[in-house]
Amino acid sequence: MRIAADWAAPWFEPYRDVAAPVMARLAAGAPVHEALGHARFEPAGPLAQGYELHVAATGRVPTRDNAHDLFNGLVWLRCPRFKAALNGAHLAAPPAPPGRRGPLRDALTLLDESGLLLVAPPPLRAALCAQDWITLFVTQRALWREARAMVVGHALLEKLLSPRKPLCARVLFVDDLDSADLPDVLTPASLPPLPVLGIPGWWAPNASRDFYADDQVFRPKRLASAPALGGLACC
Repeated sequence: MRIAADWAAPWFEPYRDVAAPVMARLAAGAPVHEALGHARFEPAGPLAQGYELHVAATGRVPTRDNAHDLFNGLVWLRCPRFKAALNGAHLAAPPAPPGRRGPLRDALTLLDESGLLLVAPPPLRAALCAQDWITLFVTQRALWREARAMVVGHALLEKLLSPRKPLCARVLFVDDLDSADLPDVLTPASLPPLPVLGIPGWWAPNASRDFYADDQVFRPKRLASAPALGGLACC
C-alpha cells in the first residue's frame, strides 16, 4: 500500500518522525500492522468482544490494511497515553439505553475519529465556542501565533490526504498537546467544530478574508448542529 502524504503539511507534521520508518516498511511491502513496527498492532479479525474491550483486555489494536487504520496506528505511536485514555474512558462510561452509546461515548468517538487538540489563548477559545469566525480568524488572527493545534482524529487525517475546505474537526481545548487528561464532563456539545483549513498558516487560500465568507462552511452558531457521529463536515 502506498500513501501520498505531505509530511510537512501542518496536520501531518506532528507525525513525521514516527511515520518515516512506517512508510519505509510499507513501501517495502509490509502490511500495515507490521509496518507500524510495534507489538501493539495485530491483523484485524473477528473479535470475541467489542473493539474497546479487546484493546483494553489485550493491549493490542486490530489493524486493517488500509489508510484509515494506518493513521489510527500513527496516532497510537505519537499519542499513546491519549489513545489509552480514550479507550479507558469508553470502558468507564455509564451504561446507555439499548441501541445507543450515550453522550460520553459519542464524544469519545468524535475525538477518536475527528478530534483536534488545541492550546489557545482565551479570546480564541471564546470566539470558537461562539462560532464567531471573523473574530476567530480575522480580527484576532495574530493570536494564532500563541496557539498550537494537533489533529488526533485518524479519520480526519485520512481525509486530509486530499484537503478540502469543508473538512472539520471537533476541538478539545487543552493546556498541553502531550497531556492525556480528559475533562471530567465530555459531551459532543463540549467539542466545538472547527474547519481545520481555516487555521491561519495551514492553507494558503485562507490568507484572504473572503475565504471565511463561505457560510456553507463557516456557519453561524444558530444554524449549526452537531455533525453525524464520526462526520467530518461542519453543519
